Amino acid sequence: MKQNAYIAGVGMTRFGKHLDRGLKSLTIEAVNQALTDAGLDAKDLQAAYMGNAAAGVIVGQVCVPGQMALREIGIGQIPVINVENACASASTAFNQACTMITSGLYDVVLATGAEKLFHSDKLKTFSVFSGAVDVENYDAVEQQIVARAEAAGMKVDMDGAGTKRSVFMDIYASMALEHMKKYGTTQAQFAAVSAKNSFHGSLNPRAQYQELLTVEQVLSAPEIAYPLTLPMCSPIGDGAAAVVLVSERKAREMGLSDPVKVASSVLRSGWDPQSEDEAGVTETCAMEAYEEAGVGPEDLSCIELHDASAPSELIYYEQLGLCNKGEGGRFVEEGHSKLGGRVPVNTSGGLLRKGHPIGATGIAQIVELTEQLQGRAKGRQVEGARIALAENGGGWINTDAAAVVVSILTK
Repeated sequence: MKQNAYIAGVGMTRFGKHLDRGLKSLTIEAVNQALTDAGLDAKDLQAAYMGNAAAGVIVGQVCVPGQMALREIGIGQIPVINVENACASASTAFNQACTMITSGLYDVVLATGAEKLFHSDKLKTFSVFSGAVDVENYDAVEQQIVARAEAAGMKVDMDGAGTKRSVFMDIYASMALEHMKKYGTTQAQFAAVSAKNSFHGSLNPRAQYQELLTVEQVLSAPEIAYPLTLPMCSPIGDGAAAVVLVSERKAREMGLSDPVKVASSVLRSGWDPQSEDEAGVTETCAMEAYEEAGVGPEDLSCIELHDASAPSELIYYEQLGLCNKGEGGRFVEEGHSKLGGRVPVNTSGGLLRKGHPIGATGIAQIVELTEQLQGRAKGRQVEGARIALAENGGGWINTDAAAVVVSILTK
């Protein structure tokens, strides 16, 4: 959808292992930062959207996580809408908040997302991801993973999927094998994504992991599900992020000196394609977002995308139109997605290094891109950044993501 909303303020916690903090504490930190950044008070908010996916499983907070967290800082009376949409929960909250402003219903809206994923019982954490597929047909999910791998000439061991690792790592591994078979992509090229994001993450004080990794170190790390090694898989994390959105009228009234405009934000769910050549949900969202914003992939200054695994990022290069199909490996190898390259991708460190508290991830992407467009990204600043894209997906049904949001921001 073509949007006409402006980002007045952003905030986020450092992502990581916050065993001593609750969902409420993390949310409050991010929201207070965003309000301060905007120069607004809680009483100025007219509505709030809260993204969260796992609170019911991990901390037992069901039904009202948004109201619970926001009441603590005096945010009540206004509509508070809880959004659960797998790993796209926060980006969906952002999309809906933008749409309400664009529709003229509100002038000031909060979009926030928070998650607690660390738990002493790892099975609880893994169950969150296992629940983001068709649980009534779970055997078919595993069968599809095995079939995809076998078609690429590999046999996979599903032992431990969902109990020792997220089942999504097996899904991503099968996608990687398929790409390797079809295009000749190498494991080292997937490792190059992780190494590149480790460099970006080393420059981000809010990233969960900040140490530098070489391609060789990524390749020699413990294997999770071939061809994925540990640094090729996004870690679980705790954290929160928030953004205050305002209408064009309110932006003028506030005299925003360096506003970031949400030019488009497209939300779609996946479907069953009729042919192998049919564009999937991510590609379709991207094409619509480009059209509504009046830009193309060649116009982008920087991108934050859903690198839940290293192969995901490489494949998204192609689906977002940064390069042709099958050229993702060469794209990262030649440095086009690194700071200083043609279009830096995941300057925050991405999910691989910044971390992936799933209910916060989508808005954390918006925080990074807003700071890039406003020249506030310090040591990882993209010079002259003017147009940015965020892509965030969640869940998996049959052969594609269950939900995807693509948003384009302009300076």
